[in-house]
Amino acid sequence: MTHQPVDLITDQGTIRVAVNVRDAPISACNFLRYANAGDYNGGSFFRTVVSETNQNPNPIDVIQAATPRGSDDEAHAPIPLERTRDTGLRHTAGAISMARNGPDTATSSFFIVTRDTPSLDFGGGRNPDGQGFAVFGRVTEGLDAARRIQLLPADAEEQLTPPVTITEARMAYPLPVRCRRNPW
Repeated sequence: MTHQPVDLITDQGTIRVAVNVRDAPISACNFLRYANAGDYNGGSFFRTVVSETNQNPNPIDVIQAATPRGSDDEAHAPIPLERTRDTGLRHTAGAISMARNGPDTATSSFFIVTRDTPSLDFGGGRNPDGQGFAVFGRVTEGLDAARRIQLLPADAEEQLTPPVTITEARMAYPLPVRCRRNPW
């Protein structure tokens, strides 16, 4: 199966994502390993960025999530960056992507794009290193729930007040065999 469905269940609705194991195997398997272990259960969408209120010269529209342990959760080692230049996947509305600081630093935190945002792709200006972020799937149902979350109250640091709990990250199928070992 090249696209593994995962339901992110929240009190704002369920967001179903199709995780693309074929085109972004490292990022996809990383996300699926956290989901399979139940690590996102009780985590939250904690950050919202709305382009109209963002002062960055490369504005974005996203909601960011993490495990209950936070955005720097390293239950698994950081993964290599799968650049959009190499995967062919883009940060269009509904894309799900790994959050990161520098290249090869992504762990558990991810974000969902609510509006086309090419500045997050390779060569885009959102991250100063120009390497972009790793898209590994897309929302197939529930983009309206993601957009509702994006518009909830947030503080000056873009932190949702309160965060939106991910009750469960429910996988439709068992962890793919190729994800049971490090694909990198």
